Amino acid sequence: MAQWSSLISKKLRYIMSSTKGFLNLFARSPISPLQAHMQEVNACVQLLIEFINATQANDWEQATAVRQQINATEEKADQLKMDFRSHLPANLLLPVPRLDLLQLVETQDKIANIAKDISGIMLGRKMNTPAKMHPFFLEYLTTSCEASEQAKLAIDGLDILLESGFKGKAATLVDNMIAKLNAIEKKSDDQQIQVRRELFAMEQELSPVDVMFIYKIIHWIGDLADTAQHMGSRLKMMVAT
Repeated sequence: MAQWSSLISKKLRYIMSSTKGFLNLFARSPISPLQAHMQEVNACVQLLIEFINATQANDWEQATAVRQQINATEEKADQLKMDFRSHLPANLLLPVPRLDLLQLVETQDKIANIAKDISGIMLGRKMNTPAKMHPFFLEYLTTSCEASEQAKLAIDGLDILLESGFKGKAATLVDNMIAKLNAIEKKSDDQQIQVRRELFAMEQELSPVDVMFIYKIIHWIGDLADTAQHMGSRLKMMVAT
């Protein structure tokens, strides 16, 4: 009888251990690391406003210091991205497709890379924008930074969305966030047209090389909002599947 009892006890321990391991597959969520990565990405973007203010004031010491912060934040985001990819095994039971998560983190990472590229080229060339167009330029940049912030808010709501089974008020909330992100991106597009118009009007007053690089910066700032909006589209597709 004692031997039989011992055997049953071992069986029960085995079953409980196996069940715990199985449930852990569901308990391990990739959403928190994804949110941590987006937090660093957005921090990188928000530093651009301080950076642009420094360049416009010809305060290159401050611009260099902010550029270093952007670099450090982008490197932290890169490390989080690599950790995310390496700790997302193919056999893990996930609430959303693994490929969708990998594509989403890559899209997030592009936003930080764009911010790094903008600050790098502007500091390297000691660029600033013509005074007459700068108010339009700063407003345009601010809108693109708002797009990044809105994308972060949508990612922050993803864990609540998962808990709700992609239904109900949580789903409506995320849908509204994505709709707002689309509206911000559209505003950024409209402002880009205005900034380009202002630059075109003064091209003859500027060095052709300077004009070329300013147009490039304008394009990259638009890419910030476009990529954030693309994130929202990926998130919406994930929710819909």
